[in-house]
Amino acid sequence: MALPGVMDPMYWLGHDGLFGSAVLPGVMLIVFVETGLLCPFLPGDTLLFTSGLLAAQDGAPVDVWTLAPCAALAAVAGGQVGYLIGWRLGPAFFRKEDARIFKKHYLTSSQEFFSRHGRKAIVIGHFVGVVRTFMPVIAGASGMRYRVFLLYDVLGAALWGVGLVVVGFHLGNVAFVNAHLELMVVLVAAASTLPVAASVVRAYLARRRVTASGPASPSPRPDPASTSPGCPPGTGIRR
Repeated sequence: MALPGVMDPMYWLGHDGLFGSAVLPGVMLIVFVETGLLCPFLPGDTLLFTSGLLAAQDGAPVDVWTLAPCAALAAVAGGQVGYLIGWRLGPAFFRKEDARIFKKHYLTSSQEFFSRHGRKAIVIGHFVGVVRTFMPVIAGASGMRYRVFLLYDVLGAALWGVGLVVVGFHLGNVAFVNAHLELMVVLVAAASTLPVAASVVRAYLARRRVTASGPASPSPRPDPASTSPGCPPGTGIRR
């Protein structure tokens, strides 16, 4: 099992990765771009988890207690940019379903997630692939008060950025994880995208049910004479 291209965190990190030993700036840049510049195809979850694994190795290029808060800070900064994009431009980017990057169903899935979970979706959305990219945009476009968004975004970014790095760090010394690193990364990636996939499937099935049932028949209008107050149906009194 392998992740394709840029979705593989080792494409960016590690000795042969694009950033090489520059783990800290690499993680911060990718997290910022994914959460702020509408790039849902970057490996946010797996990158944080893998960077934590790397930080647990002897001679690691970065300390975990520097990496974790910096990752959270990059996520907060990205969220503010995403909110600004949504506030200024709204859904204008997402008009075409077949667009290469700004696909309309990304926006729809994030809106459904937001409507179900309310403000806490800002926190939960950090842990869901695609949603964390477009949730700040939805919040800005929907007119959510900035102070409210900032509070929940900082909380979610801290839990996500610090949490995944620290989890990866503590699992880095587990023999099974080290022996099956690629499998663990794939599992983290699958877990982050599963909620969005489920939302898309539910929306598709709901549309199919509506299409299959056809338009609802209009209800017949009741006879005003038969619905006069205090009179049983069919015995209305004319006045």
